[in-house]
Amino acid sequence: MPAKIIHLSIERDWRDVYDFAGKPENMPLWASGLATGLEPHGADWIAHGALGSVKVSFVPANEFGVIDHTVTIESGLRVYNALRIVPNGDGCEVMFTLLRLPGMTDTQFSADAAHVEKDLAMLKALMER
Repeated sequence: MPAKIIHLSIERDWRDVYDFAGKPENMPLWASGLATGLEPHGADWIAHGALGSVKVSFVPANEFGVIDHTVTIESGLRVYNALRIVPNGDGCEVMFTLLRLPGMTDTQFSADAAHVEKDLAMLKALMER
């Protein structure tokens, strides 16, 4: 499966960025795909949107800056999202690995990448205030 790593630098301690970005309840503030909010559902979270209800499962909190999560849509399709916050001096690097799904056109993949870039830019703006 083709993949694209979308990256940006944030001038804020990586732990602050990880603590903020890793809280599911904060994701609607910067992740447009979850703008309607997330509701806790056992160990997972539920979001409602254009694709219907989706289940979001996060890796446990960790000391490595990993905020990986799997999104399961109503059709049963599971999309793995790798999100990493890496220390870099006084700031950090944020990296999202976007996987191109089977059947996805070049246009759809580019649009997905543009959404992720916009989301990471919003995270940067919130963290650098």
